[in-house]
Amino acid sequence: MKKILLTASLAAACSMSWAQIGEVPPDYPAQAAQYPTNPVDAQIEAVRRNYEDVKARAQLRLDAERRAKEEREAAQAKAQLREKARARAAAEARAKEAARKAAKQLMQRTNSQPDEIDLVIVATTTPDYRLPSTASILCERLGLKRAFAFDVQAVCSGFLYALETGANFIRSGNYKKVVVVGAEKMSSIINYTDRATCPIFGDGGAAVMLEPTTEDLGIMDAVLRTDGKGLPFLHIKAGGSVCAPSYYTLDNQMHYIYQEGRTVFKYAVSNMADACESIIARNHLSKENIDWVIPHQANQRIITAVTQRLEVPVEKVMVNIERYGNTSAGTLPLCLWDFEDKFKKGDNLILTAFGAGFAWGAIYVKWGYDGKK
Repeated sequence: MKKILLTASLAAACSMSWAQIGEVPPDYPAQAAQYPTNPVDAQIEAVRRNYEDVKARAQLRLDAERRAKEEREAAQAKAQLREKARARAAAEARAKEAARKAAKQLMQRTNSQPDEIDLVIVATTTPDYRLPSTASILCERLGLKRAFAFDVQAVCSGFLYALETGANFIRSGNYKKVVVVGAEKMSSIINYTDRATCPIFGDGGAAVMLEPTTEDLGIMDAVLRTDGKGLPFLHIKAGGSVCAPSYYTLDNQMHYIYQEGRTVFKYAVSNMADACESIIARNHLSKENIDWVIPHQANQRIITAVTQRLEVPVEKVMVNIERYGNTSAGTLPLCLWDFEDKFKKGDNLILTAFGAGFAWGAIYVKWGYDGKK
């Protein structure tokens, strides 16, 4: 198998009262009689009034400063939102072309001509359209005239399912070159106000080429499973025929991923580990002769829990979630691309994934070439 990609001081005046000065001076104006005989109270009252005026003016200044600060913060927030929107749009544009770019580079690397490609399988949960398939669009953009093509939708396990499907077409003897793509635009189905999901998912894709071999190499074995009881725990409520799009579904944000993280974590760890153990037992492998474990990049806790149960050393576990996030069907081929130069011909690889459905599995691959070449 060959593959490619992927934030006034207040001055006080001192005055003396008439009691302190003594008698009223003879030249004091006649109008003085109209003043209170005890002006101290008037003076204090004046000071009191003046103090209140100062307080009022100070409060006005504080209110103005607070409004100005709020306006600055609001402007900064709007600028940040615009910047995030631009960055997201750029990422989405890249993700939309991920499948095409991956497949094109794959064909260039394997010196494959368009007329040599027999089959294209695209694993995706975020197709460009409800119909036609993304795979058919990919064929048109790559100029593939002889190939037939279809999509596989098994969410995070989609690449596993597509890889085994493609391998069986090769095993039939009727097909020589099969392109298998895992590509997603998860940003299109993520609610960026939902803190439970928005930090997890990412966009991206990669592809592999499957070809026949007479050597003891390639896709050796697969354990693939599905259990529909996972529906309540990981799904998108609207958009299908059960709940068609409407103003209500849009207003209530029903077109985004909903996930119950704790339940998904529990099932993911147990089922991925079970599938790997079945593969290991069926093919008489051990932790010593397993060269690499490539888990679906769901989150680090799941990856750690699965590999600890398998008792595989951490240095044998491939992780790149910090670079891409959870790209669903794109995680496994992206790992193959990122770590390709570490692979040697004959290395034993275990690929495993878990996703909505629930759907999960593991595939045993004996690597077919030296990655550094």
